[in-house]
Amino acid sequence: MMIEHAPSLLAILDDDKSVQVALKDLIESEGMSALCFDSAEQFLDSVGRSEASCVIADIGMPGMSGIELQARLKVEQRELPIIFITARGDIPLAVSAMKEGASDFFAKPFEGSAFLAAVERAVRRNVSARQREFERAELVARYDSLTPREQEVLPLLVSGLLNKQAASKLGITEYTVQVHRGHIMRKMRAQSFAALVRMAERLSGANQEGLIP
Repeated sequence: MMIEHAPSLLAILDDDKSVQVALKDLIESEGMSALCFDSAEQFLDSVGRSEASCVIADIGMPGMSGIELQARLKVEQRELPIIFITARGDIPLAVSAMKEGASDFFAKPFEGSAFLAAVERAVRRNVSARQREFERAELVARYDSLTPREQEVLPLLVSGLLNKQAASKLGITEYTVQVHRGHIMRKMRAQSFAALVRMAERLSGANQEGLIP
């Protein structure tokens, strides 16, 4: 299932008002929306924190720097693309930020079309991340709908055990395992056993809680 996405919202973080205005005008000329913030702290305390598709941040802001903001979002496991704006002397810092996952950086002054192309790439990256998170949450919800016994049966089945072998491990009948298997397939909305295996792999590999051992 694809989620519907609201129009892109860009967060502009810079303590220079003239930079805020210039970037906001450029972004809105392309049909996107932008919110301006004087600092990283102001951004983190705002609704823009959860609604933004991309952050455009001065790398050397007073208070929390752009680099510190990037580290904060990384700890929170937010897949929110950041485009850094730098002074010429901050370029080595920006290169380090790129290695840590920043989407792009531009040294002032920069060319508008190249900047907008970078914004478009970052927004697409965010849309993909949100889609993955939506699909993961939906998958976890399906897993949570299983009974405790069904959650015990699932990893045994996808590990390759036959129904008889799974039954022996759990001390139940083979028929009961078959019944559980049918319920699991239905609740997980798996169209085939191969699809169920892929779902289990995603739950065990990408899930921080380790739902499936």
